[in-house]
Amino acid sequence: MKLTWMKWSALPVAVLLAGSVAMAQDQSSSGSQPPAQSGSSATAATPAPAAAPAPAEKPKPTVEQRKENQQDRIANGVKSGQLTAGETAKLEKKEATINKETAADRAANGGKLTAAEKKQVNRQQNQMSKQIYADKHNANTAHYGNNKVGQRRENQQDRIAQGVKSGQLTAGETAKLEKQQQGINKQVAADRKANGGKLNASEKKQINKEQNAASKNIYHKKHNAKTQPQAEPKP
Repeated sequence: MKLTWMKWSALPVAVLLAGSVAMAQDQSSSGSQPPAQSGSSATAATPAPAAAPAPAEKPKPTVEQRKENQQDRIANGVKSGQLTAGETAKLEKKEATINKETAADRAANGGKLTAAEKKQVNRQQNQMSKQIYADKHNANTAHYGNNKVGQRRENQQDRIAQGVKSGQLTAGETAKLEKQQQGINKQVAADRKANGGKLNASEKKQINKEQNAASKNIYHKKHNAKTQPQAEPKP
């Protein structure tokens, strides 16, 4: 009876020992598996991630896009008073010359520009860009004063700036309008200088008549068939 009890009590211990040995063998075998051979069903090592592609270079602006950018900068300068009527007239005259040259080159080449022509136009636009910057950052600014004459002059400039920005005014039209404004401004300055900084009734009447003519001219040029070609949207 005593032997029988000892036999049955030793049985669970033997089972536990056998299980521990089996688990140790499983862990040992899993930690020392041979490397997978080619063609085997073993899972291959994860490949290293490919290097990220270099960002693509931004396309250079087209001739039309640069022209539009120049006009926007001029319009902003007119609106802010950084560009006087005289400075704007000269800038727009140069811009009109570049535009005519570009149009002539396109007409001679089936609507396109050759590589040499594009290089030439780009060089001219670089010079224009520097001139715009210089004129906007020099000491000359447009001051109109808090009076009816000054307010009308500022209003004319705002309308011109809006027409340049919208493309309603070409560079050539803008140059002519600003030359007209420059003439009025010079006359106002001369009259004020001769009268201790003021305008008499007759001079005010004359200036008002000239501004009326300039206003009609602005309206006509903004609503005729001529427009500044807009740049094509960037790809």
